[in-house]
Amino acid sequence: MTVIVLTNCPVGLRGFLTRWLLEISAGVFIGNPSARIRDVLWDEVQQYAGQGRALLAYTTNNEQGFTFRTHDHNWHPIDHEGLTLICRPNAAAPPRNGPEGPKAGWSNASKRRRFGRR
Repeated sequence: MTVIVLTNCPVGLRGFLTRWLLEISAGVFIGNPSARIRDVLWDEVQQYAGQGRALLAYTTNNEQGFTFRTHDHNWHPIDHEGLTLICRPNAAAPPRNGPEGPKAGWSNASKRRRFGRR
């Protein structure tokens, strides 16, 4: 099984993929082409994606049962002890304790415990 997900890609590329795969939703294509056809399709996607992003996921004989590739995507696949995981950029995450960072000093609960014992 092969799944290709396109985001912000030219309409011509979507039309090209419909020759080989079924478009089940806008920009989501599934099918079962051979490995050679899948690689040729992925080369075409990379060449004609323009400013868009693309994701290819397909079944394979490994521990997870699938693997994936990305094109111009913020999230990148990495190999971690034989498993393919997604590495997300941390810059998009908001700071945990506000924009100024963690506050210095004792917490209010700590102050209450400390002064309550005296």
